[in-house]
Order: sequence, then C-alpha cells, then structure tokens
Amino acid sequence: MTARNSLLDRRALFTTGAAAALLAATGAGAGEPPRRGGRLRLALSGASREDTWTAGDGLFMQVARQGLVFDTLTEVAGNGILKGELATNWQASEAARQWEFELRRDVQFHDGSPLTARDVVASLQTLLPDAEISASGPLRVQLRLDHPNPGLPLLLSESRFVIRPAHALDDGIGTGLYRLRRFSAGRQVLAERVETHYKDGTAGWFDAVELVSIPAGEVRAQALTEQLVDAADLPARPRFRDRSDVTLLADAAGGVSALSGALRQPPNPGRQRAMDNLRAPERWWFG
Repeated sequence: MTARNSLLDRRALFTTGAAAALLAATGAGAGEPPRRGGRLRLALSGASREDTWTAGDGLFMQVARQGLVFDTLTEVAGNGILKGELATNWQASEAARQWEFELRRDVQFHDGSPLTARDVVASLQTLLPDAEISASGPLRVQLRLDHPNPGLPLLLSESRFVIRPAHALDDGIGTGLYRLRRFSAGRQVLAERVETHYKDGTAGWFDAVELVSIPAGEVRAQALTEQLVDAADLPARPRFRDRSDVTLLADAAGGVSALSGALRQPPNPGRQRAMDNLRAPERWWFG
C-alpha cells in the first residue's frame, strides 16, 4: 500500500462476490430508512475555471466525478469496508503482481452504451503507466504490474480512477447514479438521477443534485445559514457547533461537513475524505 492510500482506512477489508452484494444492500442500517426525492444542493470548495472531467483535483470536481457521474471498480464504504462497485470480483496471482477483475454485467453508460473491459482499459492505462492492462474477456480486465501491490483494489477506489467510456474519455459520461445536465467549469454542476440503475434500492436517493462553487468558507457557512444550500464543506469547526438543526461531520483531513437538519445519513458515514468519502449524493437523503 502506498503513501497515497493513507487517506483511506488501512483496516479496509477486501470483500468480493456475495459479501460485497450484502454490504451494498445494507447501507442504511437499522435506523430511519432512506426516502427518495428532492434536490440536494452542495456548496463546495476547490473549484477552478480550468476544471474539466479529466482535470481538476479540488473537492468540487472530486464529488462531481465520484459522487455523481462516474463509478470506480471498487468502493470504500462508510464503515471502511472495501467492496466491489463496477467490479464484482477480483483475484491476484504471482505474489500480487498480476490481477484480474471481473466486471458487473448489464451496466450502461449514460449515453446508452454498455460497459465493457475495453472501457476500463482505456480509462486506466494512462493512470497506471507502470502496468500492462488488457482485456482478457468482454467483462474481464487483467493488470500486470512491475512490482507486487497487494493494495491495488484499494488504490482503484480513489476518485482519479473513475471509469469512462472509451469513445468519450473527456466527456461527462459515466455509469454513476446521476446523469449530467449542466456543467459550468468552476461554478456549477447539475445532475439528475438515472431512472434505472444497478444500485437501485441501495443508494442514490435524490432526484437531482446541484454542486455550487463558493470559494470562501465563511460564505459557504452563510449560504447554509440562509438555507440557500443543504450542506457545505468548511475548513475547521464552524459556528454551527451549538445549533441543533445543523449536523457536523469531521473528516480525516481536519475539515468539517455541515449538514442541514433536513438531511439524513447512514449510520456509518465515511470520514476518510470530505463529504462522506466524496459520495454524499449517493448516500444521504432528505428525512
């Protein structure tokens, strides 16, 4: 496991197959069940006018990619468990130098094209220059590494490893729960829920999600106070700490997500990264 993985829980468990399916189906726990509907408005930092769907690493674009439009092969759940997302199974050989991932069947990109191994190869080959990546079947991808890496499945859960269609790598076309409707670099992302999705019933409770870029932390806090947004990321403990109608969620980097009292969360929201491991639009709902 490399130093780059330190933001993720090192205790993450590698689960595949039936175990991953079970975990995916229990995201809301035994508490208040999620409710479908509403439009989530997030005020986020880190946006730039130079942002594109392949460039820009601020929180704004990370949430847009991984929380809205795209999926990764694996996912770290809020409780720190690693499970499959677009991959349903994986196995290593040659002392973790060779890996094979089996892809989920019947997954479609937002333009209607099916997910294939070719898309995964095209998405990852420039991001893993030291790996030899090839399709070993229509839904199987093989990665041969220069050196052993037992933490590869965990690495592939990071937002930079989202899977894009081979025919449109630079566009906002993914397999995620939300289809892009509007993108203004450094300003706004608007996306609407995909009507039928392989995560139906386990994630994606909002009808629409809007991300708004507000660079100043105090202005993001004010926007939440005035109910212009439903949640915001803040750099440190904000002045909402004594307010009963605002929920605070600290992340491992020292930031704070401030949530309106109308929002609900699963019992184990992720704290490795801001905004519930970047997946707030997938996991939260209006109560």
